[in-house]
This record gives sequence, structure tokens and C-alpha cells, in this order.
Amino acid sequence: MQALWMVLGALFFATMGVCVKIASDWFSSAELVLYRGLIGIVFLWVLARTRGVSLATRYPGMHAWRSTIGVLSLGAWFYAIAHLPLASAMTLNYMSSIWIAAFLIGGALIAWVPVPGRDGTVPRPPLQGSLALTVLAGFIGVILILKPDVGSLRGSGGSGGSGGGSANGQGFAGMVGLLSGMAAAFAYMQVVALSKLGEPEARTVFYFAVGSAVAGLVATLFTGFTPLDEWTWGHTVWLLPVGVLAALGQLCMTRAYSTAKTAGGTLLVANLQYSGIIFSAIYGVALFGDRIDAGSIAGMALIIASGVAATVLRQRSLPKAPAEEH
Repeated sequence: MQALWMVLGALFFATMGVCVKIASDWFSSAELVLYRGLIGIVFLWVLARTRGVSLATRYPGMHAWRSTIGVLSLGAWFYAIAHLPLASAMTLNYMSSIWIAAFLIGGALIAWVPVPGRDGTVPRPPLQGSLALTVLAGFIGVILILKPDVGSLRGSGGSGGSGGGSANGQGFAGMVGLLSGMAAAFAYMQVVALSKLGEPEARTVFYFAVGSAVAGLVATLFTGFTPLDEWTWGHTVWLLPVGVLAALGQLCMTRAYSTAKTAGGTLLVANLQYSGIIFSAIYGVALFGDRIDAGSIAGMALIIASGVAATVLRQRSLPKAPAEEH
């Protein structure tokens, strides 16, 4: 059942991306984070009351940290969606598994203190060559995706602002998209840490919505609000599904990981998240006229394969890691 929850969550997130891309023609990324948070607060409060779930928590610090890194990932993702073809932005956000693999390798090397042992040798951490190759392959996939976006995909993307951006603008959006995937890696780790402490998914997602609203408001105070005289029904109608679909997607994702009680179940759930890339590619081509050439397809396939391989390798070498990382 956890597999269906993850596929459904990926579909919700991809559909939310469509709404974000359309709404970004009129609202800034900071505003979208704000309104997404406000709508999510109301939706999740009603859901929690209906289920009889208390929103009081004994772990405010953990929720605050999860909200901070989650909002950073969300804001960066919304910006990437607005300025890149939808499938590209989605793929960069799903780099989280590859980032986690990179963190494992880098952390092991940084933690290594070259102190000679009794026999005169200097112990060192395992090289993890296979895991390092998956990380390298993943970033090669990024190059394949962003290079067409900057060059041959200029002018694609339909609504949402991805079509008219300059090469430098799309290159910057690609870097922001990578940042969203990096922050998502930390957010996923915190989600499962909270679920292991018994926090209901509605409570976890509610506090993230609160964090989104607060951070979005602060950012919008600096960037400015869209003037009220520019608000129309055709513009604001896209804000509601952004908040609702985001909340539903997070609920499904949290439920998928919290119900994956075995290592194999967690591995399956982690890999099924990549179905969101397929959904986004279909949406991008059908709704926005995105042109996905062979290089972009190869890059997406390479990132998916690298993410799956990195998850499997972590599962074998560190049995508890996947459950803690998502």
C-alpha cells in the first residue's frame, strides 16, 4: 500500500507544479510559498480536527528545523518551476537521493582523522567507489538537462516564464533547482525522524505549512506583493490548488514512508518517487509545449537510474540509512 501512496503523492506534486508554473506569471515565488502555506494551514487544521488528531507537539525544535529546510527547498523549487521546463525543474528537485549519497561520502572523508594505529598504519574510511560513481553519473545527468535548457530549449515552456528567459537566467534557475534537491534531502531525513517519534503525518505537514506561511510572508515583505488591482479570478483560482495539492502530496509522501516498516518497503517507496518526473514530463509536453530532446531525456534517465542505484547501495552498506533519510 505504501507504494500507491508514493505514486499518488508524486502525481499530486506534479499537478501542483502545473499550477505553480501558471500562477508564477502573476505571483512571485515568495508569494506562492506564502499562499501555499496559508491554504495548507486551513486545509490541514480541518483535516486534523476531522481525524481527531491533536496539533500539539512535544518536538517543536524538530518541526522548526524541518520547516526551515523544507521552506528553503520549496521556495527554490517554485523558482525553478517558474523559469525552467516543468520536467527539468522536477528532476532537479528529485536529486535528493544523489545528494544524500554525496553527503555520506563527503561526511566519511571529513570525519576521517589520520591518526596512526598501533601497528603504524593510518586507518581510512572505505572508498565507496560504486556510490561515488552513482553521484558522478547523477551530476552528468544534470549537465545533460541544463545544457539543452540554456541553449536549444530557450523559448520553450509556454506559460510560467520559462520560455522567455535568457540563457543566464535559466542557468541560474538550474542552480536554484539543484539547491531545492539538496535541501529536500535534509527535509526527507527529518520527516522520517519525526514519524519514528510517533508524530502523525497531519501534524508534521501542518507545522511545515505554518513555516511556509511565516517564511513566505517575511520574504514577500522584501520582494513586494502583487498589487490588489491586478488580482483577478483567473489569477487567484490557481492559488487554491497549489496549497491543497501540496498538502495532499506531503501527506501521501509522509504516509508512504511511515507505513514502510521494512528496509525493502522503504527502498521501494524511495524509488517510486521518481514517477513524479514522468508525470511532469507528460504535463510539460501536453500543457506547456515543452520540447524534451534526446539530451534531456538521457539526463533524466541518468538521474533516475543514479538515484535508484544510490538508494540500493546505501541500503546494502548502511541498512538503517534509507529509513532515516526520507
